[in-house]
Formats: sequence, C-alpha cells, structure tokens
Amino acid sequence: MYVKGPIVDFLDKLASSAPEPGGGSASALAAAIGAALVSMVANLTIGKEKYADVQDQIKMLVDGSEKVRTRLQELVQEDTEVYGVLAKAFKMPRGTEEEKTKRNDAIQAACKEATMVPYAIAGQCLEVAKLSEVAADIGNVNAVSDAGVAALLAEACAQCAALNVKINLGTINDTAFNEEKWTGIQDILARSLELKDKVVKVTYEKLG
Repeated sequence: MYVKGPIVDFLDKLASSAPEPGGGSASALAAAIGAALVSMVANLTIGKEKYADVQDQIKMLVDGSEKVRTRLQELVQEDTEVYGVLAKAFKMPRGTEEEKTKRNDAIQAACKEATMVPYAIAGQCLEVAKLSEVAADIGNVNAVSDAGVAALLAEACAQCAALNVKINLGTINDTAFNEEKWTGIQDILARSLELKDKVVKVTYEKLG
C-alpha cells in the first residue's frame, strides 16, 4: 500500500508518467492529512484541565477522526486499484460483435466502480469538515489553526474528488446512475463549503 511507504515514493510516482496514482489518490491522501489534524487538535485537548467539561466530546472526536483517517488511507489505495480494472477492460478484444459487447459491458461496470471510489472520498471529506467544526469549536484554542487547515483541506479535497467523479460519469451510459451520483456530489460540495467557511471564520475569530 502506498500509505505504508515513504511519502516521497508516492510523490515520485505521482509525478511520473505512470497512470496511477492520480488525482483521486492525491485527494484521499490530502483529506487524510486533514483528518489527522483534527486528531491532533483532539489529542492536544485530552487531559487538559481547561477543557475538563468537554473531555467526553473530545474523546468521541478523536475516535471519529481516526476512523475517517483510516478509511481515507484505504481509499488512497483503492483509487489506484480501480484504475487497473478499468485499464484491463479497455484492453479486452473487440474483433467480433460479441467481443465488443463484452468489452463495452466491462468498461461500463469498471467506470461505475471507478466513480464510486472518488464518490466515497468526497463523502469522507465531508466527514472531515464536520469533525473540523467540532475541533474548532471546543478543541484546544492553541491548535485552532490546525482545525482551520483541516476544514480547508476537506473542502478542497471534496472538490478534487468531484472532478474525478465527473470524468468517469462522462463514459457511463446509465443516466439514472449519473444523475444520482452527480446530485449527491453537489450536495456534498455545498455542505463542505458551508462548513469550511464557518470553521475558517471561527478560526480567525479565535486567533484574534
């Protein structure tokens, strides 16, 4: 898995002409960094007497942020794997009508699978944004800037994931699927933006 190796190895391959990893994996990794920042804010709040009245909420916060971080780390890898499935489908033979039909069906199925990974990334980005709001509201004020960074990363990565959803939808012939997923993405983007703006405002207010 990419996330188990040095970051420089991931970046080197990302910068190369290799078809994967790409934007989907990059957005998942950056969003995972956002989730990690939420965990940092929470861990800097746990055990602090000044925040004694929110300890239960903070412990729930770190549990949630670590769960999301784990899922995003998985999605870094999953995005590379679905590309392999799609590439294999495009390489299928198409010499006969039967082969063309099988190839087209395989491409359609692979494109749907490839759509669902960045769609899942976008959903997890929204979760990071939600968690960053809690971190900014009740977390250690000395780390509030990190909550703000988490929110900014979350919203930006949701936008990045949306681009990867859109490019796959362009190949899919299932209109109902396309409309459902794009409507869902628009909702995620709107909510992520709203949360980002709110968290950034709170962050600057607390920074003075």
